[in-house]
Amino acid sequence: MEQLTALAFVFVAGLITAIATGIGAVPFFFVSDVSDRWNVALWGIASGIMVSASLFGLILEGLANGTPLQLGIGLLAGVALVVVAHSIIEGTEVSPEKYEEADFRKLLLILGILTVHSFPEGVAIGVSFADLGLDGGIQLFGLAVPLLAVFMTIAISIHNIPEGLAISIPLRSMEVSNWKMVWWAIFSSLPQPIGAVIAFYFVRIAREFLPLGFGFAAGAMVYLVFTEFIPEALELGKRLPSGGKPELIAGLVAGFGIMIPLAFI
Repeated sequence: MEQLTALAFVFVAGLITAIATGIGAVPFFFVSDVSDRWNVALWGIASGIMVSASLFGLILEGLANGTPLQLGIGLLAGVALVVVAHSIIEGTEVSPEKYEEADFRKLLLILGILTVHSFPEGVAIGVSFADLGLDGGIQLFGLAVPLLAVFMTIAISIHNIPEGLAISIPLRSMEVSNWKMVWWAIFSSLPQPIGAVIAFYFVRIAREFLPLGFGFAAGAMVYLVFTEFIPEALELGKRLPSGGKPELIAGLVAGFGIMIPLAFI
């Protein structure tokens, strides 16, 4: 029963990060468009948050729970899995327009592809909850919740907002209703709570792999930042002065500024 409670708690944390993706659609309740300048800055903030969360959260915890070698193996495994997964689905388009037009069977396929993109974030949440119910942390609903888990849940929730915005922009051009945009944004992150539960269960039954788990999540997320998030921001900033680099740098600094104080609480 206690194990089921813990799994449910982790699932809810992952679900919160998925729901946060829907916040990215909220601006369209008030405006008809979001400028490229703000879009680039938001991707910069997301990148800064994910890198700082990986460095000051996952990597430090990995070193505290294991050796640099174990952490290094985990980092390389995280990068390798993302590379392999992306090579498998290379050429498969998962554009938001297809969400709106797909039937149930195609939506299941799309959800499977989205799992590749969302799984690292889910893993990060799951491993950060490894000490759930053990000594330390803060008391929530009768469970001792690790501060790292709170930190990672906040970090990934904030990171998901610009992803939700990126999904909503093309849907807006199709005149999709505001609430449906919110739903499709959340849909894109639904694999996160599943990944969180799987990772949490694994590190709880095989705690010797915990340093590898921290390294895996950190390696996958940092790799995604440098191969997807930052290139996405620079692509969006092509039409801006200096190619959007000032906005990207400002966003990165803001992202670090938001998360570093939380990391040292």
